[in-house]
Amino acid sequence: MFSKHLQELSIEDAGRAAVDIGFDGLDLTVRPGGHVTPDGVEEKLPAAVEALRGVGAAVPMITTAITDADDDAKATLRAAKAAGITRIKLGYWRYQGFGKLRGQIAEVRECLARIEPLAQEAGVTACLHNHSGNDMTASSHVIAALLRGFDPDALGAYIDPGHMTVEGGRSGWKIGMDAVHDRIRMMALKDFGWYRNEADGQVTWAEKLVPLSEGIVRWDEVFECLAQIGFDGVVSFHSEYQGGHSWRDLDTEGVIAQTREDYAYMRSRLGR
Repeated sequence: MFSKHLQELSIEDAGRAAVDIGFDGLDLTVRPGGHVTPDGVEEKLPAAVEALRGVGAAVPMITTAITDADDDAKATLRAAKAAGITRIKLGYWRYQGFGKLRGQIAEVRECLARIEPLAQEAGVTACLHNHSGNDMTASSHVIAALLRGFDPDALGAYIDPGHMTVEGGRSGWKIGMDAVHDRIRMMALKDFGWYRNEADGQVTWAEKLVPLSEGIVRWDEVFECLAQIGFDGVVSFHSEYQGGHSWRDLDTEGVIAQTREDYAYMRSRLGR
């Protein structure tokens, strides 16, 4: 379970909550404002992982804000290596507007070229996350272009069928998966619905996170594709049921209750 959604809890209590639902552990936030912050990360991250193991929670991956090979990135990857973590979610580069894409791809690739040797040295795969909206990684085709030529064990794709469906609801999500299929090392799990708004005579539509039983992602097809490529990576549950991007704004107790329902629903879909 993504620890962002348990941010009000201590690290140990977040681990206990995830394990109680049925998860193997946490996708731990290691970034400004996260459960572990970059200052002192080389001491704090291994200690956090040890504390979580004490309550039965593994930490196979962490979520960071890394976008270049700065001092925080170097310290975070050293800490990940020391803690036995092998999967890293990188941060985001904002899309700067029409006509700038090609130049931005070149700029982001320069950042990735500096991150690649850090990941190789730490023995981790640092991954680009599909995120709908004005992010450079909204499109899997852009992710494929960004990753082209880099070591797939050092730099990979972190697919998010929810966000991918927002950007390509009919077949775009599947074509996007196909574009990066040999790079997929992690998957985020959440779902969306479209909501109609009307104000001042204008109709607009907005995507909101919804329970897994009510969303638009074609999970059966997603898992068929993953089975076809032999995916056996980390899956992170994203329970973003707080704030304006959710169909309802839940407190931490409500998030845990809804995640419990989502977890049971997804296991039933998988026949487990």
